[in-house]
Amino acid sequence: MLQLTPTFDIERDVWRLLAKGDTVRSRDNVLVADSQILNVERDDGVLYCWRGATGNTSIGKYDPHTKQNKLLYTFDKQVFISSCSLNREETLLAVSLTRSVKGGEYHFKPVSKYLTLLIEIHPVNNTKVIKAVDCKVKVQFLYPHLSRNSVLESHLLVAAEDGYIDHYHILLRSQEGCKVVMQNTEHLVKDRVTDEFCWVQWDSDNQRLFFLTSREKYTLKCVQFFPDHNFDTLFELPLALPNNPFTSVRFINFGHDHYQEREKEGINLVVFTDRTGIMCVCYSHPLHGAEDYTYTIAFVHRGFSKTFTVALEQTVPTDIKPNLQPFFIFLGHYVVVYLAGHFLHLINCIQQDLLCHSLFLSGADTHVDELGVNNVLMSISAHKLLDEWMGRIYTINLNQDFLLQLLLSTDRPEAQRLAALHCVMVHLESDQDLENKIIYWISENMMSFNAFDQIQEFILGSLYRTCCQQSLSLNKVLPYSSVFEKKELPVALTAIPGVKCTPELLTQPVFKGKARSLQGYWNELQWIIERTKYFETVPNPRYRFSQLKGDWTKLQAALNSEKTKSFNYLQQLEENTKKVLSVVDMWHLDKRVLPLFQEVDQPQRALIGLMVDKLRDHLNKYLPQLGKKKTEMLVVNYMAKLLELLRHMLETLWLKLNLGRTVLCLKQQGTSEEWTMFHIMCRILEAAKGLCLPLPPGYSTLLSVLGVRCLPRHTFLLYVDRGFLHLTEPFVSRLMTDLDNSTSNEELKFSVLKRLPECLAQRVCQLWDHPISSACITRQCVRRLLEKYTKTKALVQLDRDKVSSHLEFLPLSYLIAILTEMEEQATNPFEEQKNMDARFVEEIALKQTLIKLGFEGKLTPGEE
Repeated sequence: MLQLTPTFDIERDVWRLLAKGDTVRSRDNVLVADSQILNVERDDGVLYCWRGATGNTSIGKYDPHTKQNKLLYTFDKQVFISSCSLNREETLLAVSLTRSVKGGEYHFKPVSKYLTLLIEIHPVNNTKVIKAVDCKVKVQFLYPHLSRNSVLESHLLVAAEDGYIDHYHILLRSQEGCKVVMQNTEHLVKDRVTDEFCWVQWDSDNQRLFFLTSREKYTLKCVQFFPDHNFDTLFELPLALPNNPFTSVRFINFGHDHYQEREKEGINLVVFTDRTGIMCVCYSHPLHGAEDYTYTIAFVHRGFSKTFTVALEQTVPTDIKPNLQPFFIFLGHYVVVYLAGHFLHLINCIQQDLLCHSLFLSGADTHVDELGVNNVLMSISAHKLLDEWMGRIYTINLNQDFLLQLLLSTDRPEAQRLAALHCVMVHLESDQDLENKIIYWISENMMSFNAFDQIQEFILGSLYRTCCQQSLSLNKVLPYSSVFEKKELPVALTAIPGVKCTPELLTQPVFKGKARSLQGYWNELQWIIERTKYFETVPNPRYRFSQLKGDWTKLQAALNSEKTKSFNYLQQLEENTKKVLSVVDMWHLDKRVLPLFQEVDQPQRALIGLMVDKLRDHLNKYLPQLGKKKTEMLVVNYMAKLLELLRHMLETLWLKLNLGRTVLCLKQQGTSEEWTMFHIMCRILEAAKGLCLPLPPGYSTLLSVLGVRCLPRHTFLLYVDRGFLHLTEPFVSRLMTDLDNSTSNEELKFSVLKRLPECLAQRVCQLWDHPISSACITRQCVRRLLEKYTKTKALVQLDRDKVSSHLEFLPLSYLIAILTEMEEQATNPFEEQKNMDARFVEEIALKQTLIKLGFEGKLTPGEE
């Protein structure tokens, strides 16, 4: 499930290089603790130490960008380092250590006094003792900027186990050109950050300090350090933690003390934040039995917490006692909760309405090759994990192959498969190959699952990833999953075997100081919390495509209406559609494989415009602060990406099946590949209709062409009658011209013409070279001429000499006279530039009259 990529290995990147020197002994003769990781700074530099052959202790730095090691400082005797930090300019080294007394050949007993030193290392010069106490002390330099410009000032945090944190201001000065030394070392300026805490966490990426106070009740506070070296308490949140959560003061991300005994009791607590406005407070609960385990995640940005109680499943040998302290890893939109040998959960931080959008694994699925059962693991920053036991740092990602395997496994619960699909679509970065694999999987598993429709989930998940990740405020108003469209949720999506979830509202956080005026993360977090409270008070803030069905039914009626009001509304929708299609036309115009977006598909164009109109109104109602211009751009891009995604799905499968342009010809029978494509397009059509989604213009024509090639004629007509296939003008025109006038083809053409609206039938009838179509053209022409004649009331005089051959049939003679009189004025309704042949109309009219009177079989050719 987890894919760990080692970015630093003390054995590979340090020890083998050091072993080449004369001052280092073979690793077989050195304690494991002799080489250890001390800290990871904001610039990703790794501080480490080792003990040389003479018993001295050295500190070095590994630069992952240049792959180079640098010796920073060497103590001439052995010391135990519990905390270490290097300033950004690499001129000062802060070290918290304890002296040791040798108690055996390879056993050392630390003394009670801790020293905290400031050491000048550019070059090695002066050492300043800033603390000499009987409790542990942690040190951390601030990194307000990552630029390499030299600054003659450094700032250091010193956190003591006694419960206070100081902020030291250290002034530096250049000496003799290249030397950098401290000024006024006797009186270093310091500020008190807090006088009391029982837990503290340093966030190096964002220069924030989280700490927990417990005077009256447990309160989480956050201090933000600014680039101007000032700091302010911006955030407070009361937490309902278990009783006696800590047996000693906890330090998170203040370096790594290999000599500190690991806490086997109490809770494990960590805070995660993300620039999009996410804040999660994760903590475990004390273990009260061997049957289940409990942990809580407080989703501060959502205003509630969820407590998960998990039935433990033993997957490790009974002679191994695993460490029952889970660790939490933040992966952007997910929090990984891992308890080695028991479970691995991937909790969705954004969509917490349903458990089926989080992934719950147990048993063999929880195994991670790189991690042992008793490894000492620590999450040091987003996507990074430290294994203290092995001396390695990993970058963590989700395993794509494992997630795809979950999708392919038919014996997996549907909730797992849905969660895996969303992990792939939403969390993992856009990858063309990965997206194609999912499209192939959909094409091979076309039938909808019992609990969800995989095509709908793929479409909505893709749109969410491309449009909604920029701001969490859009998460509550734009569609995320098709399961929200269901009136009743299936049990398979609401209950997870072995997991019990208990939600609880959080106390509202308090924003203090500059938090209300700051831009960036704090502004986004406040805005999300305020919008979340607002969304809880209004009905249906999330846009649902199914709400369009009533409006779409009315619009379909308006398409056939000639009312001015309907015409104006349709013109407005057409303008919306033009904006969307203008964006689509700019994307991959030269790479198109299918004839989409090349015809005027009026129903689909109207549906596109309707969705733009409704979605824009929805966003303006619930997120008015976005502004009309930004909302308009967001909606147009959303719809354009929807149409482009459908086009991409079709073209990917078209190329996979190796279909060419000859498929568009109706004269040949369809192949098995064409039948597969037709079936896929039918499923996409069904999924789109279920959500009332528009399809790219030209989709209905292509589907009808494949239907004629692949289906028996009666089945094709049945699809048309049931409304599954839509007869478009380009398709019917192709049908009339491509197929010959054989008996079966004539029957098909007549059947299709009967099912067309009258106006469309009149337009396409002229394309069919057939006597019946000629008769239709004639009747229409005569009707138009007579209607015009009735209006003008023209007087027609019969010329008996010209019509002597037809005197015995006066009605026909009168008709011929009228048509002859109007021949020069009457134009072909289908070809404006050419006059209608009166003789042709005369013959057709006579023929039709004889048929009506029953004289067709009685007359000889001469009598006609």
